[in-house]
Amino acid sequence: MSSCTNDCKTCNSNCADRREESLLAKPHELSNIKKIIGVVSGKGGVGKSMVTSLLSVMMSRKNQHVGILDADITGPSIPKAFGIHGRAEGTALGILPKKTEGGIELISVNLLLENETDPVIFRGPVIAGTVKQFYTDVIWENEDYLFIDMPPGTGDVPLTVFQSIPVDGIIIVTSPQELVSMIVEKAVKMAEKMNIPVLGIVENMSYFVCPNCNEKHYIYGNSRIDEIAAKHNIKNVSKLPINPELAKACDEGRIENIEGEYLKEIVENI
Repeated sequence: MSSCTNDCKTCNSNCADRREESLLAKPHELSNIKKIIGVVSGKGGVGKSMVTSLLSVMMSRKNQHVGILDADITGPSIPKAFGIHGRAEGTALGILPKKTEGGIELISVNLLLENETDPVIFRGPVIAGTVKQFYTDVIWENEDYLFIDMPPGTGDVPLTVFQSIPVDGIIIVTSPQELVSMIVEKAVKMAEKMNIPVLGIVENMSYFVCPNCNEKHYIYGNSRIDEIAAKHNIKNVSKLPINPELAKACDEGRIENIEGEYLKEIVENI
């Protein structure tokens, strides 16, 4: 249009050149983040935070600078997995993430509470706003990878993250039960609707290796994860065994001490 001011916010015309205002938030001016990956699940209790922690540890061992944004505001568990306690510090410039022994940087609502066992009783919009501030107000100074540990489901927080943070892709965490497999497809379809690539699927508690006979036992039944991945053209699939030592390491804050080739298929392709 000849009278166009190039300011679509003040114009009601529905012309072909109209540009919708971006919902993407700006990171802190001192942040430098190369790749952002969300870790999601269709439902709770499938080990999403453990997978986020493991992914971060594995990438850190590849000499990558890694950060974790704990977006599970009402159920934060990332600091505990790394044995991090106390409060995050800030300066006049912004909030500083806490560092683990291995150099992984992380922020969580637990690091802002006076007592880490205090409940966070927020309504949905406040929770979503807090997650957004973890991106805009925290100084992620030099991150090759920033993993976002999201709460389960397809509600306020995942929607806020997908709309306001430039996520490069997501990893979906599930377990072998038939019901959970159905819910995985909901998470996949949400990502498709939001134009977010699904980089891989991790099936936690996939099997148990008997310490006596060394055979695999599929306690929750046969897996359908390969079928779901093929249906949605998802190439990277990792399967985690039921491992009491892994769970114990998370409970004791020793996730960085875990040895093994966990999540190898995912880590090599993100």
